[in-house]
Amino acid sequence: MLSVIAVHPPVGRRERNRQETRQRIADAAARLAVDGGHVGITVDDIVAAAGVGRATFFRHFESKELAVATGLSGAGAFVMVDLIRQADDALDAVGAIRWAYAQLGVDFEALRSMFAEQALLCRWSPAMVAWTLHLYVDWEIGIGEAVASRLPGLRPGDPRPRMIGAMTMAAARLAVDEWVAGDCTGDLPALMQRYLGVIEVPAHLPTHT
Repeated sequence: MLSVIAVHPPVGRRERNRQETRQRIADAAARLAVDGGHVGITVDDIVAAAGVGRATFFRHFESKELAVATGLSGAGAFVMVDLIRQADDALDAVGAIRWAYAQLGVDFEALRSMFAEQALLCRWSPAMVAWTLHLYVDWEIGIGEAVASRLPGLRPGDPRPRMIGAMTMAAARLAVDEWVAGDCTGDLPALMQRYLGVIEVPAHLPTHT
């Protein structure tokens, strides 16, 4: 597949170890939050599960909420990208994304409380809002890479994959905002499909004039 995403240079061992430690902390925080909700867990719980000290935790995260949000976002992005790649080859880029979100929504009612907790967690403080928007970039890149092969006439530097990722995350943010405004009582999967339904992507990259 032709890559249209910038390739990052290899990182050194120290940076790689730092990233691995950060990821281990985030993964532990996410596991604890899924098992019992983020309200009841503490930084001490997270560091024990991750096998690190408190000082190490705070070198990577300002709060337990940021650690939980990072872990949940990373896991969610992995699942989303994997679903997009599983979509029928006959679907175009947006169609594959809509199909993937439909799969995520199959068990929505059983998981409604978990989705609500995650949505409210991301709005817990101004720092959480800012950090959530920062995490969206990882989703944008992942979605863009997953749909790139579905775009006809793809060329190096083609902005469509990343734009599709960005529009998808904008749709997700708006859908969740509307859902939270309604006290999380509405049909989030239906809202997501409504917002995704307005995304249109040109079949070919427009030429410069």
